Amino acid sequence: MTVPIVHDPNAGEFFADVDGHRAVLQYHAANGLMTIVHTGVPAPLANHGIAAELTRTALEFARAQGWKVEPACSYARAYLRQHTEYSDLMSSRASAADGEHQHVDALLDEALDESFPASDVPAIGGDS
Repeated sequence: MTVPIVHDPNAGEFFADVDGHRAVLQYHAANGLMTIVHTGVPAPLANHGIAAELTRTALEFARAQGWKVEPACSYARAYLRQHTEYSDLMSSRASAADGEHQHVDALLDEALDESFPASDVPAIGGDS
């Protein structure tokens, strides 16, 4: 679904109005840094790529301004992990935090693998 994205710099947001619902990406900008603080898409608009389009538009705007980006919002952080073409926009703080998150995620995955080996028979939904 392609939707027109509107930028309201006074409110610090990008938004799209679709079928009476508003999807929004909110940010703060200061000293050459865009901090993405929230990405929200109402349930009726979910799974149409609107959050991705809002994020892509915000990142392209930040790039055009020469800004770095701090993804305080979990969606923006995940988007940046998946879209490495924007890795040059990551602030040094965000890059360090992302590396830390990936390390913690790897440790959690390892702990889960040790606790629940793939060869274990699932206990959910089965008859005993």
